[in-house]
Amino acid sequence: MNSTIFVGLDVHKATVSVAVAEGTRGGEVRSFGTVANRAEAIEKLVGRLARDGYCLSFCYEAGPCGYCLSFCYEAGPCGYGLYRQLTALGHECVVVAPSLIPIRAGDRVKTDRRDAVMLAKLHRAGELTAVWVPDGAHEAMRDLIRGRATAVQVLGKARQHLQGFLLRHGRVYPGKRGWTQAYRRWLTTVRFDHPAQQAVLQDYIHAVTDAEARAARLTREIEGLVAEWSMAPVVAALQAMRGVAFLVAVTVVAEVGDFSRFANPRQLMAYLGLVPSEHSSGASVRRGGITKAGSGLARRILIEGAWSYRMPARVSRKLYDRLEALPQAVRDIAWKAQARLCARYRRLTAAGKAKVVVTTAIAREMLGFLWAIAREIQPRPAS
Repeated sequence: MNSTIFVGLDVHKATVSVAVAEGTRGGEVRSFGTVANRAEAIEKLVGRLARDGYCLSFCYEAGPCGYCLSFCYEAGPCGYGLYRQLTALGHECVVVAPSLIPIRAGDRVKTDRRDAVMLAKLHRAGELTAVWVPDGAHEAMRDLIRGRATAVQVLGKARQHLQGFLLRHGRVYPGKRGWTQAYRRWLTTVRFDHPAQQAVLQDYIHAVTDAEARAARLTREIEGLVAEWSMAPVVAALQAMRGVAFLVAVTVVAEVGDFSRFANPRQLMAYLGLVPSEHSSGASVRRGGITKAGSGLARRILIEGAWSYRMPARVSRKLYDRLEALPQAVRDIAWKAQARLCARYRRLTAAGKAKVVVTTAIAREMLGFLWAIAREIQPRPAS
């Protein structure tokens, strides 16, 4: 009878702990040892499993023994290199969401060996939740977009350090808005009596200037490379929505990936953690704040974009320019979204809801309309 051998891998920077579970229910589960986390060591491990009588091919017909290997390991800092190596060898591999792994409440012993055995058992039982694994090009674009997000965070910290230093010494800008041309000219007039403090001021200013240049450089890289990306049509289509300019659209697409893997928009909302948490038992129903699962970057940038719906529905010149080249079906969805979300923002605000709660609710519905638009557009075939 054809069967599957389930292999659990506990992956670390230097080592990989391996456990094997027989495919039949109640079959033997045993530790297979530890190997180095290197490509040649993993290939040797596959050879050892083969010599123990397991088929190397993913197809049942290709091996005399009738077995195939199914690997799993937790998503983590080591990335998807192991997944790509195993699938290239013809094996099934699942990258598991760590936060969704069932854990026994009374288990107080954690070792690499036990973790590998647990993964093999749960994989055999079908109790593990797989994450979506991007292809190489998509992962590269996502790394670039996350790199820009990091640069923007560094820029924000650099500006805070400079403003905090000025405030400690009573240097307060008299204007209304910071980081305008007038603000930068005012910075050139700030003087300190002691040369040490003047040196600190100049160093903070240089840090801000360098961080701004870094963020601008990465933004230009994104703009230049998106045109060659297979998801470029989806990025263009999502910009039909109000509050979804280029950087918002490309960030959402990079973090979500294939929109078609979500059967309905509620699944996408839950994937990005924009649905309310709940702790209900019996007759008691208790709902709390949003779950904040998934990508915090995509969630934050959607909430920022949702603030634009506090204004009346209209098509601005910038939005009109983005709409011109898009299909009519996409335009219709975008206008329906704008009319609904602007009215909903006013209605929730009039009901006395806090602005942060209102904006989060708008971002959740906004994501549903983005799902509908993405389903109308087909990505280009990956090269």
